[in-house]
Amino acid sequence: MGEGTARLTRPLVREGGRGGTLRPASWDEALDRAAEGFRRAVERHGPTSFGLFSCSKATNELNFMTQKFARVVIGSNNIDSCNRT
Repeated sequence: MGEGTARLTRPLVREGGRGGTLRPASWDEALDRAAEGFRRAVERHGPTSFGLFSCSKATNELNFMTQKFARVVIGSNNIDSCNRT
């Protein structure tokens, strides 16, 4: 396949830090790593280090859950959307 035509069929996780290689992983492992990254950022830098951007093309329900996640789970009011432009 040419560049740009291949699609990911499963999550990839990075081994060995920033310069490391990507390897296929299970959804459980990928989501656990993402949650740990959020947790680590909040512990090190506080909840205001987290920000979330949502889109007007998403459903109202998805935008509601997005802001709820940022405010309740993370503890951040740093939420923006292209809805206001």
